[in-house]
Amino acid sequence: MKTIRIKIPNEEHKFLSARLELPVDKKPHNFAIFAHCFTCNKDLHPVRNISRALTSNGFGVLRFDFTGLGESEGDFSETNFSSNISDLLIVAEYLKLNYKAPSVIIGHSLGGAAAIVGGSQIDSVKSIATIGAPSSVPHVKHLIEDSVDEINAKGYAKVFIGGRPFTMRKQFIDDLEKNDVKSILKSMNKALLIIHSPQDTIVEIDNAAQLYHAAVHPKSFVSIDGADHLISRKEDSLYVGEVISSWTKRYIEIPQIAEVDSDFPVTGYLGSEERFTMSIKAGNHIITADEPVDVGGNDFGPTPYELLSASLASCTAMTLRHYAEHKGWDLQEVYVHIERNKNHINDCKDCENPNAKIDHFVKTIELIGDLTDEQKERMLQIAEKCPVNKTLKSQVTTETRLI
Repeated sequence: MKTIRIKIPNEEHKFLSARLELPVDKKPHNFAIFAHCFTCNKDLHPVRNISRALTSNGFGVLRFDFTGLGESEGDFSETNFSSNISDLLIVAEYLKLNYKAPSVIIGHSLGGAAAIVGGSQIDSVKSIATIGAPSSVPHVKHLIEDSVDEINAKGYAKVFIGGRPFTMRKQFIDDLEKNDVKSILKSMNKALLIIHSPQDTIVEIDNAAQLYHAAVHPKSFVSIDGADHLISRKEDSLYVGEVISSWTKRYIEIPQIAEVDSDFPVTGYLGSEERFTMSIKAGNHIITADEPVDVGGNDFGPTPYELLSASLASCTAMTLRHYAEHKGWDLQEVYVHIERNKNHINDCKDCENPNAKIDHFVKTIELIGDLTDEQKERMLQIAEKCPVNKTLKSQVTTETRLI
C-alpha cells in the first residue's frame, strides 16, 4: 500500500489534511473517499483498516479530516454539517482533477449521513456505504443534549465528546435541520450498503432500518454483530473493509487488465506509516505481509518465512497434482503441512561454530484418494522433486542493487 500525504484547500482557504492510499502497483481501478465519524479523524485504526482492505483489492482510498478536526486547519466551532458536505465535495473534485473521479463513498456515523448527502450530488459516485449512520442528521444532538439549552441561550457552549472538549455554536445546531437524509434516499439512484451493529449504543440499530426502508433498490444491509459504534476491534473493521470491497464491485466498472504494468515480476512496498505491514505485488496479485503483534507488527498477513513455507507447500501440492494426472491416479485431495526450525546439524558448513544452525523444513503430506501403497510411496518421492524444494536444497545466490 502506497500512502501519499495531501493538503487540499477548502472554501475558506484552509487546508484539509488527507491521505491517499494506493495499491502497491499504484494503479487503482477505482477511487473511494472515506468520511470519518463526528469529531473523529482520518487516522483512527478502524479507518485505516477499512482503507487497507480496499487497497488490497485494487482501490485507491482518500481519507481526510473535516475542517477543524485531526490535522486539518480551521476552527471546529465555525463548522457545521453543511461545511462537512462542502469539504466532501471539494475532496471529490480534487480526486477528479488530479487522479480520477471517485466512484465510491464510505461514511462512518455522521460521516455516513454526509456520504449520502454529498454522494447524491456527485455524478461519478455509483455506490455509497454507511457504517453506523444515523437516519437523520439532528440525531447528533443527543450527544450534546446536556448542552443544547446553554447553546441556545448563550449562542455557544463547551461540550465533551469522547472525553475531548469542543466549542459548539448555535449555528451548528440550527444547520442540522437543513438536510433530510431519508428524503434524499427516496430519489437517489445509487447503490447503498448499510452496515450497522445491533449492539451500537451511540446510533441505535433502528436507524439502519429507517435508512433501508427509505432507500430504493439496489440496497443492502449487513449486520456486524457484537461490534461497537467505533468498530474498534481490528477483526470487525477488517471485515467491514472486505465486505465493502466485495459488495461495491457489483456496481462499479472495473477495467480488465491483461497484465500489470511493471518491469518487475514481484515488488514489495513498505510505507512510511507502517512499521512492518507491507504490500507485495506478485504478478497480477496483491499479497499483504506482516509480523506478529508481539514483535511490533499488526499481524495483517503472513510473515516472510510463512510466505516461504507457503511457497514450498503450494509447489509440492501442485507438483503432486501434475504427476497424478499424468499417471491417471485417483488423487482427490492433498494436504501439505510445513514446519520450519533452525537446527544444529552435524554436516553443517561451519560445524566448528557451536552456534551454527541451518534451516530445516519438514513436510508432512496427506494424500486422499484411491491410491495403493506403492503409488503413495512414489508420490512421496515426487514431493522432493518440486521446483521450490529443489531451489531450497540448492546453492542459492542473491544480488542486491539500488535504483
